Parts: sequence; structure tokens; C-alpha cells
Amino acid sequence: MTGVLVLAATPIGQAGDAPPRLAAELSGADVVAAEDTRRLKRLCADLGIALSGRVVSYFEGNEQARTPVLLEALLAGERVVLVTDAGMPSVSDPGYRLVAAAVEHDVRVTAVPGPSAVLAALAVSGLPVDRFCFEGFLPRKAGERGRRLAALAGEERTMVFFEAPHRTEAALAAMAEALGEDRPAAVCRELTKTHEEVRRGPLAELAAWAADGVRGEVTIVVEGSTGAPALGTDPGTLRAAVAGLEASGSTRKEAIAEVAKRAGLPKREVYDVVHR
Repeated sequence: MTGVLVLAATPIGQAGDAPPRLAAELSGADVVAAEDTRRLKRLCADLGIALSGRVVSYFEGNEQARTPVLLEALLAGERVVLVTDAGMPSVSDPGYRLVAAAVEHDVRVTAVPGPSAVLAALAVSGLPVDRFCFEGFLPRKAGERGRRLAALAGEERTMVFFEAPHRTEAALAAMAEALGEDRPAAVCRELTKTHEEVRRGPLAELAAWAADGVRGEVTIVVEGSTGAPALGTDPGTLRAAVAGLEASGSTRKEAIAEVAKRAGLPKREVYDVVHR
């Protein structure tokens, strides 16, 4: 018989938020794969448990090479528990490759539900939560980031992003340019931790606030498009919006028509800007 892969959510701030099953799964696992073994050791100390199984590191740098090793353990009938630094494994964290490999080999995959920065930020943002999408981390390079956001300008669902503190100002400024300076948003910093802070307001206002520097783990929640023009009309913004839609699969003709609609401009004017 094959083993079981357990994706175990870990606290995003306070150890007391750990789901009750987490301690039992960790202490009873044959193998514990951890994004950071030092953090795992601290978590076990907080939970008052000792590990009886093997502990292996499983992070972005070794995920591809370590996946076959863990798959072999699963096929040998072992129970493998995967944990990351915070939240649910595979959500902007290591885990997807192992899950895909397990599914391909008919290995049972289950989860220990628990803390999630995505859902926590949505809940406290004050923005609509009936429909939402998770966009993870934006590209680091300004051009790629602008194209990604331009493609999201017409997204009607509330959007959730992760961001590094030192890139938060740039991300918010790019969002204001691509989605509209007045688009409502919330910056959730250090959720569930001692210095938890939630800033709500228009994107331009939040970008100005972030100019003084941001610390800690950051989750950004942005309201979806309401159908009103959300694009600036300067040539750079228009070209980036068209490029972003093309990158997501639209033809140039379709992209130009959509951008013209969002910016409230004639299609011919956007066409001229793109081909200038």
C-alpha cells in the first residue's frame, strides 16, 4: 500500500493558532518535510511535541531534486507531512511539485486546514469577499509587473497579492497606475502578530503611506473593477495594458479594443499609440 501525503497548515503568526491536528500529524509522521527545519524545531517546541520521524528540508532551492526522494517514501507506504514557514503548503510556497507527483502515482493527498494569510486579509480588508482571486507575488521587474497588472485592470473579483516589504511601495504605485489611483485597497501587515496593522484607502494614498517604509509580512487586497474606466491615458500605460492582455492570450485587435474601452478612448487612438 502507498503512504499518505499530508499538507499541514502552520501558524502565520501566533503558535496558538495552530490547528489541533497539527501536533498529532507532526509527532506521528514517518517523514516531516519542512521549508525551514529551524522554524520547524521552534514550532515543535511551542506545541510541546517531539518528532519521531525523519526530518528533511524541502524549500525552493531543492524542491525539484527532493521531490523524487519524498515520492519514493510515499510509494513505500510512509506518511509524509509537509509544512512551510507559514500557512498552507503549495500556496506561494513549496509543495505543488510533490502534490502533482503524488497524484500522478495515485498516492492519497490530504490536508490539515488552518491559518491562511489570504483568507485572513480578505476577512479584515472591508472589501467584497463573495468572489476573489489570489495572484501571489507580482514580478520583480517593473515592466513585467506593469504588464501583469494591466492584464488585471478589468478583473471584477477582489484580488489578493503577497508582497515583500521592500517592494510594497513600488507595487502599490504600479497598481495605482494600472488599476486607477482611486481603486479601494487594503494593506495587511504582520497579520495575527504583535504589530498587526491594516491600512485601508485608495491605492495612491496607500502608495504614499508606503513611501516611508514597510516592515514585516505584507498582504495586499484590491477591490475588483466596477466597470468604470480604470486606465490612465498616457501612452506608456496604454501600451503596457495592450501588452499585458496579449501576454494573457488576447489577439492584438482584441487587446486594443479592451484597453480602449477601459480607458474611455476610441480604438483608433489606442491603435496609433501602440503602433507609433
